[in-house]
Amino acid sequence: MEKLGGYDFYRSIGSPKWICGPMVDASELAFRMLVRRYGVELAYTPMLNSKQFTKNTKLRNTIFTTCDGDRPLVAQFAGDCPDILLEAAKLVEGSVDAVDINFGCPQHIAKRGHYGAYLQDEWDLMRSLISTLHQNLSVPVWCKIRVFPELEKSIAYAQMIEDSGSQVLAVHGRTRDSKGRNAGPADWNVIREIKKNVSVPVIANGDAVSLEAAEDCLSFTGCDGVMAAYPLLVNPTMFSGESKPDAFAVAREYLDLAEKYLTPTWQIRGHIFKLLKGHILGQDDIIRTYGAAQNAHDYRQATLVRRFFEGPRSTPRCTQVFEKLGLWLFTIDVLNHVEPGT
Repeated sequence: MEKLGGYDFYRSIGSPKWICGPMVDASELAFRMLVRRYGVELAYTPMLNSKQFTKNTKLRNTIFTTCDGDRPLVAQFAGDCPDILLEAAKLVEGSVDAVDINFGCPQHIAKRGHYGAYLQDEWDLMRSLISTLHQNLSVPVWCKIRVFPELEKSIAYAQMIEDSGSQVLAVHGRTRDSKGRNAGPADWNVIREIKKNVSVPVIANGDAVSLEAAEDCLSFTGCDGVMAAYPLLVNPTMFSGESKPDAFAVAREYLDLAEKYLTPTWQIRGHIFKLLKGHILGQDDIIRTYGAAQNAHDYRQATLVRRFFEGPRSTPRCTQVFEKLGLWLFTIDVLNHVEPGT
């Protein structure tokens, strides 16, 4: 059977509007299943390093898990070798709807590893990566990109990627250098112009911090979908329109899924602290309890004890506890694992 591409493919998976983006250590199965309950219509796996994925079976079985209800699903890979990228993609093509190449990660780890946004000046290599997957996979290849400072170059870049075989483009409206404290607002204008100048579906990424903002982005850019990442970590119900959900109820719902899908404790910890950050700052007892938790059951028991959340707010001692436990997930983890403003 001929492989579908472009809009034919996008329609075949329901023309998703609201999308959970790829997040290292954060868009794992349990979290994907949670956000799917609250309006997410398509989700990405965490970014997967193609070299590690092909070499380490134990790691592969930990970081890539899925289930029958986890669709449509896009697996995202990072890498700079066409053969290794294809080998990695072949390991999952029967379990996903598409494979995405990460050309958008701006972090230093991507620079060291020679992948992500640090390939955006090597168009011949990018063409080879995209065309190799396009020609040899049974599922479509997608690409997630950042833009250049120049509009014309950004458009030409997107067109090159489409011409190389990418069937969907996810466009983050920031440049490679726009990250961390220098992130600034996403440029929806350049996303809109790219959308006008390619013929494949385009997903807008950047500054979709609420359902209202996502709807504004969709309307302004004319894109086919909007992707969010960090805002979903803080509020997994965002795409349902719930602006102030019961964080404890959502946390317990996540923990039920984490237990069901055997989620590693280090992934659980990241989600719980992001979900409950505003409620536990200054609460030494609950911070210690969470820091000592070993599994989903321990975290669930902690979220059921409301009395921990009724004390005074931030104290110097609280800060020391966070540092001793190594729970700096709200700053360093966000900068390292989630593209700013996503």
